[in-house]
Amino acid sequence: MQELLYLVHRIPYPPDKGDKIRSYHLLKHLSQHYRIHLGTFIDDEKDRNYLGKVRSLCGETCFVDLYPGTARLRSLRGLFSGQPLTLPYYRDRGLQAWVNGILETKPVRNILIFSSAMAQYVSHAGYARRIIDFVDIDSDKWMQYSTTKTWPMSWIYRRESRLLLRYERKIAKDFDSAAFVSETEASLFKQLAPEAAAKITHFNNGVDAHYFSPQNIYPNPYPAGIETLVFIGAMDYWANVDAVDWFARRVFSTIRAQLPKVEFHIVGARPTTAVMALAALPGVTVTGSVPDVRPYLAHASLAVAPLRIARGIQNKVLEAMAMEKIVIASPQAMEGICAQPGQELLVANDEVDFAHQIITLLQSGPNRVIGRAARARVLEDYSWKRGLGRMDAILSQPQALNTKKDCLQTLLAEHAKPI
Repeated sequence: MQELLYLVHRIPYPPDKGDKIRSYHLLKHLSQHYRIHLGTFIDDEKDRNYLGKVRSLCGETCFVDLYPGTARLRSLRGLFSGQPLTLPYYRDRGLQAWVNGILETKPVRNILIFSSAMAQYVSHAGYARRIIDFVDIDSDKWMQYSTTKTWPMSWIYRRESRLLLRYERKIAKDFDSAAFVSETEASLFKQLAPEAAAKITHFNNGVDAHYFSPQNIYPNPYPAGIETLVFIGAMDYWANVDAVDWFARRVFSTIRAQLPKVEFHIVGARPTTAVMALAALPGVTVTGSVPDVRPYLAHASLAVAPLRIARGIQNKVLEAMAMEKIVIASPQAMEGICAQPGQELLVANDEVDFAHQIITLLQSGPNRVIGRAARARVLEDYSWKRGLGRMDAILSQPQALNTKKDCLQTLLAEHAKPI
């Protein structure tokens, strides 16, 4: 069995948020074909409960504690070194030493990097095939963040966007392949990094349509006699916080004025103080972490995805579609999702549009046509088997030799193999 080094910025389990869903399914799939050596960070103490599960899929492992407060202070070094702050945030000497040891002692011929921040650990490993799963264009998200902040944070975010894009372009140029979560995301990055366009590809996220199935029986978590709008997501993620705050204050109040029995439920772990404050608004409930999100989807009247800042594919939208829910999404939330607006999900452009469409749907009664079409779309285009098959194809491609030094390293490595 071939050996593969896999570096991820956050432990790929449990698969309960966007990046961890993708990184876990990659780990699970590739463990069937490779002996995986995993290096990753733990930024939530609760995730230590899953070390055994992760180790069972790997060969050698290295788990490094990451304390966000300390990491933020460490990231400030980037201001004095001309680097994006993301790099020192995820820099650790112990992890670098472990990576060096793996590369020196194991016959690793394939390296998979998940998220641009982890590429810094293998800048010297030109003899191995290096593939990066950028997932999203992180530099663009920082630019979007900058438009919502005042100085000095707006300046810091613009700086991060500019420097991180420069780093992303360097990675794409130096590595053998660069993958993104959608064709839309990959096409945009080709425009931003035309020098690496030939290496840029994508593979879609998947949904476990058997798990997220409307045919299963779920207990109703909502009070009787009400209609419910639901948003599901990690509630310490700033884009989600911004989305529910905007929706609760600017959209839901209008809906509630006309339909006083409607409630808005915000479902997701680690709600921030700003999110918890929304529970004081009439008709708004903040659940915090729940053992299973499916009952909240199954018994909701509508699912909403009012993100104003987004990149890549929103798993929350695909999971709701798989459950045959009508999803009303912002243009940002549906970007990258192959679905027909008006037939497989609905798109609302602003607060007036959101309120109007939701009120119209609730007053007209259940409409199963869009929900059924939504699930059909997920079944057709968003299976993990189909998406990860594209990663198999990427790993099977011949290695690109980027420099004379790479050529020499590769020849030396081949010469050192036993006959």
